[in-house]
Amino acid sequence: MDIVFIEDLRIDAVIGIYDWERRIRQTLSFDLEMAFDNRRPAASDDIADTLNYKSISKRLQSFVEASSYGLVETLAERCADIVREEFGVSWVRLKLSKPGAVRGARAVGVRIERGIRPE
Repeated sequence: MDIVFIEDLRIDAVIGIYDWERRIRQTLSFDLEMAFDNRRPAASDDIADTLNYKSISKRLQSFVEASSYGLVETLAERCADIVREEFGVSWVRLKLSKPGAVRGARAVGVRIERGIRPE
């Protein structure tokens, strides 16, 4: 199975459990890997046959910017659901990073996999 990826998609959101975090927007970084058979779009050379990473990026941007979750775990789960349900992706690996959240660390966050990765 082929992998379509989006790397370091940066989106500003209200995220966090502390009062001060609820009053600001923080930049989050998303890395996604999605299972997709690229043989058909490669043969047709038609964007309509692809897993359109621009459409996925815009949808996640819209959703995340409007969200207001306390936990990155919750936001990651919702984003994975969107990718799988709205774009018909059978398997997704999503890494959500929150840069600067912990002193001394470049970023913290979660990496989740949902669905069954085809062979």
